[in-house]
Amino acid sequence: MSTPPSSPAKPVVVLRPAPQRTDRIFTPAALDSLRDRFTVVDLEKDRAEGALEEVLPDAFAIVGQPDLPVERLAAAGKLRALLNVEGNFFPNVDYATCFERGIHVLGCGPAYAQAVAEYSLALALDLARGISREDRAFRAGQERYVSDGNADAVLLHGSDVGLVGFGNLGRSLNRLLAPFRPTLRVYDPWLPPGVLREHGVLPASLDETLTRSRFVFVLATATDDSRHLIGERELALLPEGARLVLVSRAPVVDYPALLDHVARGRLLAGIDVWPNEPVAADDPARDLDGLVLSAHRAGGIPQAFQAIGDMVLDDLTLLAQGLPPVRMQSAARELVGRYRNRPVS
Repeated sequence: MSTPPSSPAKPVVVLRPAPQRTDRIFTPAALDSLRDRFTVVDLEKDRAEGALEEVLPDAFAIVGQPDLPVERLAAAGKLRALLNVEGNFFPNVDYATCFERGIHVLGCGPAYAQAVAEYSLALALDLARGISREDRAFRAGQERYVSDGNADAVLLHGSDVGLVGFGNLGRSLNRLLAPFRPTLRVYDPWLPPGVLREHGVLPASLDETLTRSRFVFVLATATDDSRHLIGERELALLPEGARLVLVSRAPVVDYPALLDHVARGRLLAGIDVWPNEPVAADDPARDLDGLVLSAHRAGGIPQAFQAIGDMVLDDLTLLAQGLPPVRMQSAARELVGRYRNRPVS
């Protein structure tokens, strides 16, 4: 560990990005720029508790989200920003103290939105046309030609589509869906109807969104309120043959209920997030033809990771100039303590 001078000429930025990695989010050029503009204390590999305590009094910003109870924050008198580079706000920080002291709490969610939106669209198109299913059949020598392989195919174009959640991901997906000209209904209890209408979508209740949609994208984050938001009752509201895409957080859906509906042939689903990862070898999901399976791959692509580093560098530079951050997403005082997301390695 390198220890900053007692009166550093440049603001001190502490790197402890776990479970993220410095070399994954910063290109060599971005890391050089960071070191040029700031005094960087790299604690990525130094996980000793005392290492962080030693540098806290001089820290201008922390890249990562180490445990920061009120006692640690009290020692960090110069701290201006906490930059989460994993994607989830964990309950290991005294957020109330951060807000009281004007410490910016920033998240990197926007960096993943485009990647996850594109993947979500791909899953929907796969479910619409049976691409993965027919690929498996072809490899097994059981291909079906022309209309024989399209008995249950549908168009996404012009369909009734429902979004459950309309944050960064929902808005990115909305833009991608525009050329398909869907009737797009959105359920998001955190947004007023006027905001949804500004984005050209129809505000709707959860029941209406499910009942009237051929395609449903589950994009909501995990909170105590959203646990099993899509349960047996809600799944039963979906029309026969509906396609459900889940790319946000596993606890939002009742998995046994979803798998039951798929096994009975009522629904098709594309799943990228799971209650337990890695998924067990004997998980029944592996044997269901009505599922498109994905191993939590939607967002974690190199371009998204590098975007995080660029956002961090831009916002740290603004903060050092006495300006507000504009690239990363500022945590909302009213919401940050409600998230129940798990870290993603």
